[in-house]
Amino acid sequence: MSIHSDARTPRLYGLMAEFDSPDALVAAARRTQEGGYRKFDAYTPFPIEELHEAIDAHRTAVPLLVLIGGIVGGLSGYGLEYWVSIVAYPLNIGGRPFHSWPAFIPITFEMTVLFAALTAVFGMLALNRLPEPYHPVFNAPRFALATRDRFFLCIESADAKFDTAATRRFLESLGPREVTDVEP
Repeated sequence: MSIHSDARTPRLYGLMAEFDSPDALVAAARRTQEGGYRKFDAYTPFPIEELHEAIDAHRTAVPLLVLIGGIVGGLSGYGLEYWVSIVAYPLNIGGRPFHSWPAFIPITFEMTVLFAALTAVFGMLALNRLPEPYHPVFNAPRFALATRDRFFLCIESADAKFDTAATRRFLESLGPREVTDVEP
């Protein structure tokens, strides 16, 4: 008896179906959504507008993050100018008041735009978990064709409805070229 005799078979990341056309993929994504699956994704060589709606990918936190970043940027720009002009180094130039808010507006605006833009970039990267040099779908044998001329739909095993046999039958009913296991 070897030490590794009780080793379990590797758990699947999911099942992947390969399609020949974007229309077939969009139809399959719609049927997958209607079938009750929620954790699935599609991979294509070019953007397909209808696919975004078919996989119900409307939820994103990026706009809220950009708003918060802009507010923080505006407040920090205004706060920095206020602190410098009134607290740290007050100068009476030409009889103007120390808190001359109209002079603070350009920097406040620029800091708002800067923080919002940086939050948009880094928030998008973080929410998309990028950079991601490895993903389990790269293990699928024909997945390299996703950048050329094939279209893939992968249902993750983390989905509440996922059952290997039932999900395989479901994917095969969508009329794909083939259905393959995706190892983690």
